[in-house]
Amino acid sequence: MQNWYVYIAKAKTQRFYTGISNNPENRIVEHNSGLGSRFAVIQGPLELVYVSPDFKNKSEARKREIQIKKWSHEKKA
Repeated sequence: MQNWYVYIAKAKTQRFYTGISNNPENRIVEHNSGLGSRFAVIQGPLELVYVSPDFKNKSEARKREIQIKKWSHEKKA
């Protein structure tokens, strides 16, 4: 079974993107090459700023992602 991670990335516009992946570093590369969310295409290249401890399944990572997405910009910074 794969471990899953929640990650936060910062765009050149200073906005944050929160997502989940089993390989956050590779996911950022995908975002920056135009694969995945429109956010990276519109907001500019993303820089990985946070990777959570691992979650044992995708469902648990998704729950944490939802919590983090509710945080303010200041709390993410």
